[in-house]
Amino acid sequence: MKTLVIVSHPSIETSVINKRWVEELSKYPEKYTVHDLAKVYPDGNIDVHKEQKLVESHGNLILQFPIYWFNCPPLLKKWLDDVLTYGWAYGSNGDKLKNRKVALGVTAGIKIEDYSKNGRYRYTLDEVLVPFEMTFKYCNADYRSFFAFYGEEHKPSASEVSKSAQDYVNFIDQI
Repeated sequence: MKTLVIVSHPSIETSVINKRWVEELSKYPEKYTVHDLAKVYPDGNIDVHKEQKLVESHGNLILQFPIYWFNCPPLLKKWLDDVLTYGWAYGSNGDKLKNRKVALGVTAGIKIEDYSKNGRYRYTLDEVLVPFEMTFKYCNADYRSFFAFYGEEHKPSASEVSKSAQDYVNFIDQI
């Protein structure tokens, strides 16, 4: 089954890394479905049934987003709140994510050193992303961690951008 990549970026057209990742994934339509929430739901009104059916029709699930105030963008949070419902994603009959491989593809504007115990923010990206891990474990999914690109605000070179896209695809293929 194809992998569903849920993309949430408040301004993908001005993005460097997320935009490039989407371009790379789009080269393989037989392997990935790229689902850009901002394009599908510009008004923020999510069609829960449609989203649940989309998830059900795919194998693995990837959430791709920039770290946004040390979390995900608001539309992705709304997607999680609306789509992962009791009786569908969790609860006594909620099994639609059970054993489904789930991972994150994230970009962080700041450098990796800033995400460390001794760094500027004192927490690792692993720690910042714990709520996602807990959410998917609660839904009995097979959470597979994350792929990250650090330092986007420091204007990465074209070769760094290209390499990150290839590495991201490799990461997804190995989950």
